[in-house]
Amino acid sequence: MPGYRSLFRTPEFTPLFLGSAAQTAAQTVGGLALATLVYRATGSPLLSAVSMFGSSLAQVLGATVLLSGADRLPPRTALSAIALAFAAGTAAQALPGLSPGVLLAVVLLLGLVASLGGGVRWGLLNEILTKDGYLPGRSLFNVMSGLAQIAGFATGGALLTALSPRACLLLAAALYLTAALLWRLGLTARPPRAAGRPSPSVTWRANAELFSSRPRRLTYLGLWLPNGMVVGCESLYVSYAPHAAGTLFACAALGMLAGDVTVGRLLPAAVRARLATPLLLLLAAPYLLFGTHPPVPVAAVCVTVASVGFGASLVQQERLMSLTPDALAGQALGLHSAGTLTLQGVSATAAGVLAQLTSPAAAMTAMAAGSVGVTLALATAARRAPVRPSAEPAPQRTPS
Repeated sequence: MPGYRSLFRTPEFTPLFLGSAAQTAAQTVGGLALATLVYRATGSPLLSAVSMFGSSLAQVLGATVLLSGADRLPPRTALSAIALAFAAGTAAQALPGLSPGVLLAVVLLLGLVASLGGGVRWGLLNEILTKDGYLPGRSLFNVMSGLAQIAGFATGGALLTALSPRACLLLAAALYLTAALLWRLGLTARPPRAAGRPSPSVTWRANAELFSSRPRRLTYLGLWLPNGMVVGCESLYVSYAPHAAGTLFACAALGMLAGDVTVGRLLPAAVRARLATPLLLLLAAPYLLFGTHPPVPVAAVCVTVASVGFGASLVQQERLMSLTPDALAGQALGLHSAGTLTLQGVSATAAGVLAQLTSPAAAMTAMAAGSVGVTLALATAARRAPVRPSAEPAPQRTPS
């Protein structure tokens, strides 16, 4: 398996990596700033959670009508255009006088645009790297995401004490512009991976084909549901500890970083393949302690330990790629990304409703218990459907 350093000798990997780092930092700073802006204006845990994670709710619409573009649009153009759209939308959110309703409408619109981004980015990564390079490449992207989130949440939390949330939103818009420039200038003009025009009908047909396999279906559910419910817990950091939310988010990113490095680089394949369920249980179990209303230092430890479990997604993605034809790789990864973000948005909304009716601590405990239950149910179902290596030929399609 290639090492991390060798990946940077691969043409186009470095600009794709650096642009993604800038975009992740923008999402981190901008999300925390927007959630803080909405919470200060409304005092609502629900609206605060939805403002930070609500863009994910629009992913389900994008996954059903736009996702065929992941393999049918030029990657450089698509990535640059998406980053520019986010720069414009984030700058618009910084305008004074906008109501929470307008802010949330912009959040949902940006989520629709973002639904295409995961498939384009990860499909391009799969194209740039060799077959045995995708897992360490994705692991390194996750490591970068963890570091960018640690820096972004720590910096964002500090900036929010010195500057207004609107100033932080403008900083996030500048970071999105940086990502667009890095991709436009650093990537080559590759053609689309598949022939034909993107359309809702092509998206539906490919999604139906991806879901027609029971092992793939279970893998998708394992990628979406347990992870999403735990992100519902994370969406309540601002209302659980308003003055220490940046610290909790940074601790979560630190734990995710540790899990990704361990799973992506340190564990042999035979061990790694058996760890999806234990890691998913680790992801949720520490949040059960929030029912006791732990102080911030204890909560930070729980969050850090739990987030190591996010390393399960690397194991599950490796399994998904082994079950998917190459011609559907971009859409398969886009469906994973869009579905994950959609369930995160749904879970953030559900957690916000529960917190509104009870308390943030009680809602976090309930979401964690749900994640544990879903993980155990999926593990039981998977034992009844043994995995067979996929030898499916690439599907033949006429251009549409």
